[in-house]
Amino acid sequence: MRQVPSILAVLVVAVPLAACASRPESGFLSPVAENAIGASNHTLLIATTRERDARPGTLFNGERGRSLHYATLTVSIPPTHIPGKIEWALTPPGNPAADFVVRDEAYLDGDKAFVQALNAQLATRPKGSRKVFVFIHGYNTLFAEGLYRFAQVVHDSKATGVPVLFTWASRGKLAAYVYDNNSATAARDDLERTLRLLLASNADQVNILAHSMGNWVTVEALRQIKISGNLQYASKFGDVFLAAPDIDVDVFKSQMRRFGKPRKPFYIVLSKDDKALGFSKFIAGGENRVGDDSNVQELAALGATVIDLTDVKGDDPSNHDKFVQLATVAPELRAVLGQGIGAKDGAATADELVSSLPSTLLGGPVRISAGQ
Repeated sequence: MRQVPSILAVLVVAVPLAACASRPESGFLSPVAENAIGASNHTLLIATTRERDARPGTLFNGERGRSLHYATLTVSIPPTHIPGKIEWALTPPGNPAADFVVRDEAYLDGDKAFVQALNAQLATRPKGSRKVFVFIHGYNTLFAEGLYRFAQVVHDSKATGVPVLFTWASRGKLAAYVYDNNSATAARDDLERTLRLLLASNADQVNILAHSMGNWVTVEALRQIKISGNLQYASKFGDVFLAAPDIDVDVFKSQMRRFGKPRKPFYIVLSKDDKALGFSKFIAGGENRVGDDSNVQELAALGATVIDLTDVKGDDPSNHDKFVQLATVAPELRAVLGQGIGAKDGAATADELVSSLPSTLLGGPVRISAGQ
C-alpha cells in the first residue's frame, strides 16, 4: 500500500500535456482560419463511441454515445514543432505559428459518408499504396488529446496512410479507470464494425497502432473478427502495433490461443519500467500487464515480435508513452522489421539490424525479439 501514493503522484505528473495550463476538455478544436508559413496540415477521419458535445471547439466528450459517430478534422502542426511533443495552446484555439490547431472540422453522417470520405483520400494515392493507419488511444484520454497525439505520430513518422482515429469514451480522469475499462469493453463491436468498413473500402492495406487500454478493445475486436468466420478482406490487415498494452498477461494468452498465431506477427512495444502499468497492475490485484511483462520470450512464443524500450529514456515521468519516440525513427524501424529479424538463411540477426537505428535519438538501445 505504501507504493500507491508514489504511483499516483507519478501519474498526476504524467498527464500528457507539456504546455497546456489545463487539460483541453473543451474549446481547443475551434477552427482557425489563418495558416502559418511552414505549418503542415493533416486530415484525420474519426470513428467514435463518444457522445457528441455541443460546446464550441469540443465535438465529443467522455460520455458514451448511443451509436457510432464519425467526423473529419484537419490538424495543423506548427513549423516550430519538436518531434515527440504536442505544442498545446495556452488558451484556445491557439496560434498556428506556434501551436497545434484545427483548421477545419465536420461531422459525417453515417457509414456511407465515412467510407466516401476515406475513399476520396485513398484516391489521391497510387494503386498499391492506398493504406490506412488506425490509432486507438488508451486510458485517461480526452478527445482533443487523442486527436492531437495521433496527429503528432502521423507527422513525426511521416506516415503515408490515411489516418483514422478510433476513439472510445474515456472520461480523461485518473479516478475513472474502471469506467474507462468498461467503455473500452463496450466499444468492441463498434471497433469491429469500423475495421470491417476500412477493410471493405478501396484500401490496399490497413495498419493498426493501439496504446495502453486501447489494446484491450483492439485485440478483442480482432479476435471477434477471427472467430466470426467472416474473414472477407482480412488479407488487407498489415502491421498491428500494440504499444504498452494494458492487458492482463493471462488474458492475452487466452486471446492469442483462441486467435491463433497471426499471419503477420503482432508487434508488442513494451517497457519494463512503465509506472502507469504498475498502477494498473496494482488495481488488477498484482497481475502482470503485457506492456511491462519481463518474460519477453513467452510473448514472442505466442506469435509476437517484441520491441523492448526498457533501456530507452522516456520523455514522460511514467515511461508509458515511449511509443511516441519511435515515431521519430519510424522509417528506419519499418526497414528493419521489413527485412525480418530471424537468423535463418543468412539473414541478419535482430541485434545487427537494430544497430542501424539512430539510437542516439532514442537515448538508448532498442531490443527486438521474435517468435519462431
